[in-house]
Amino acid sequence: MRARTAQPVPRERHKRGRGAGRVIGAVALLLLVVALIVVGIGWSMLTRPAVDVAHGRPIEVVVAPGSSTASVAETLAQAGIVNNALMFRVRSRLSGSDGKLKAGTYTLAAGMPYDRALEKLIAGPDIVYYDVPIPEGFTVRQIAERFAARAKVPEDEMLTLVTSGAGEFSADHPYLKDAYGSSLEGYLFPATYRVKEGASARDVVEMLLDQFDKQIATVDLSYAKSKNLTLTDVVVIASVLERETKIPKEFPLVSSVIYNRLAKPMRLQLCATVLYKMPAGTTKLSDADLKKDSPYNTYLHDGLPAGPISNPGLAALKAAAAPAKTRYYYYVLTGKDGSQTFTSTYDEFLKAKEVYHQVYGD
Repeated sequence: MRARTAQPVPRERHKRGRGAGRVIGAVALLLLVVALIVVGIGWSMLTRPAVDVAHGRPIEVVVAPGSSTASVAETLAQAGIVNNALMFRVRSRLSGSDGKLKAGTYTLAAGMPYDRALEKLIAGPDIVYYDVPIPEGFTVRQIAERFAARAKVPEDEMLTLVTSGAGEFSADHPYLKDAYGSSLEGYLFPATYRVKEGASARDVVEMLLDQFDKQIATVDLSYAKSKNLTLTDVVVIASVLERETKIPKEFPLVSSVIYNRLAKPMRLQLCATVLYKMPAGTTKLSDADLKKDSPYNTYLHDGLPAGPISNPGLAALKAAAAPAKTRYYYYVLTGKDGSQTFTSTYDEFLKAKEVYHQVYGD
């Protein structure tokens, strides 16, 4: 059998092969160029500032504890500090900053460079705030001590303002013109306050008074006014409620006893009003204590005490302005949980006192 010889490849096929190779090569080169351009643009976006930092507007921003890089990026972008949240995240990843951003309150600039914003967030906040909770029923002295201990507010300065500085704030808060003894007792609204480091006592007092204004505006005073009671009277009653019962749902009932006694008329004889002028830490009163004369002693004097005896919250203010409709004139602590028994007659009151002695043994 005769061996076959290799057949030559036609010239056209060689030409087609070389042409296809040139096309593929050109396409690959074009794609490479495009990729390099995209990478270059992306890197430029990552590294260049959005605006001239020297002219950046200061912006205060809060990074919450536990925030992820993604949430921080969104916060900064929405505030205008960086112009692209995604680019901030990428830049953070490339620089190894993920997991190093600290929570806090910062003053940053509009259009900051990404790396500068990251540096600030890694270094930590330049503004320090203190959260100071003020419970319902605190006195002005307790409030001053709390702000001094937790927010480094000068205690002496704060004490002077809250115990005798009402006149300094009466222009903006007219109800303080009649404040007894020029004290702010009753008008420093209980809440949790965020105080900037270095805040003055005056700054803090203004903040508490402003909060009182906001809250008292939500209280309907029409019923109290129909009984010839003023805003000051309502605050005094509310301050007593905070000290006379531990259970807020009893506020309207205790308030009804006060209203009923005032209408009779009948002395209020409220232990909390006497305790207000006793040394700090006093919890029980002797017969001699009840006979000590003071403008707050409702065992000796008719009507309401001379001024508030604590700083009431919103529930107490509302109950003081609109008491429950009852025929109660007495109440006695009878429950281990602080609950009380309310009675309409003195005989019922004496029976309730027997329950008190059985429960508390004194």
